[in-house]
Amino acid sequence: MDPSSRKLVFDSPLLRVHDDGRVERLYGTETTPPGLDAVTGVASKDVVIDGATGVFVRLYIPNHNLATEHKKKLPILVYFHGGGLVLDSAASPMYHRYLNSIASKADVVAVSVNYRLAPEHPLPAAYDDAWAALSWAASGADPWLSDHGDTGRVFLAGDSGGANIVYNVAIMAGTARHGLPSGAFVEGAILLHPMFGGKEPVDGESRETREIMEKLWPLICPQSTEGLDDPRLNPMAGGAPSLRNLACRKLLVCSAEKDHYARARATAYYRAVKESGWCGSVEWLESVGEEHVFFLHKPECDESLALMDRLVAFLGED
Repeated sequence: MDPSSRKLVFDSPLLRVHDDGRVERLYGTETTPPGLDAVTGVASKDVVIDGATGVFVRLYIPNHNLATEHKKKLPILVYFHGGGLVLDSAASPMYHRYLNSIASKADVVAVSVNYRLAPEHPLPAAYDDAWAALSWAASGADPWLSDHGDTGRVFLAGDSGGANIVYNVAIMAGTARHGLPSGAFVEGAILLHPMFGGKEPVDGESRETREIMEKLWPLICPQSTEGLDDPRLNPMAGGAPSLRNLACRKLLVCSAEKDHYARARATAYYRAVKESGWCGSVEWLESVGEEHVFFLHKPECDESLALMDRLVAFLGED
């Protein structure tokens, strides 16, 4: 094709998609190798869990637990990175740093999932990869998990698009057709600034935010017939699975005061869960004066440290 005849079907400061299928990612393409982090004392390694798709996870474990003769069983945290389901990687410097910090401070075995991205791999690819990764981790498929992880205490967490995955996987795990390995249990889920949407606006939602999602969702899920009211994007849409099906006993929904992209929908979701009759406990945490996923870009600011403290407490509570 003559380059001059190419047209953009999607154009943003972060992502461009051409009508010939070519995708240009302008953010989140750098990677950091795994290894021992001298600052946190956390060891990491990559493991391919599906040779056919190339999906891999990056495992993190406090090195002291590897070196201890009497091994302590640690909670397992399965984490899904953000990026609107179209950007970034579990191996990016930002997420590598963040998962190192979580594994160190919360004393967990973390499983950071490098799921396939749209538009090359539209939904449900990311959800399928996420489910495969959760099942893999919950089965103790790697020695770091079988020797050091407690599959009876599995947590899900993710930010932005990754938090959308957390919601969908938690619903999948709560239905009879998606059983986890024997003895495995999802104890809790953490949604950090979740990516949700809907045709009808909710309180506090800007028109600009809805316009962005109107352009992005067809790129992520071109086969969707419900548009922004697809139950995978709008948990409160008609026909969406009951929130009573969430497969965990506790839920933490986090937002930020100046998050113009996700705050309104996160608030609506939190309220919907509280009113659903779900038997678990749901908590809300809002970071004052901060914006969308600020904790990834400013990990040492006061609000990031306070958020980390809350995550550590949530992961450590009985």
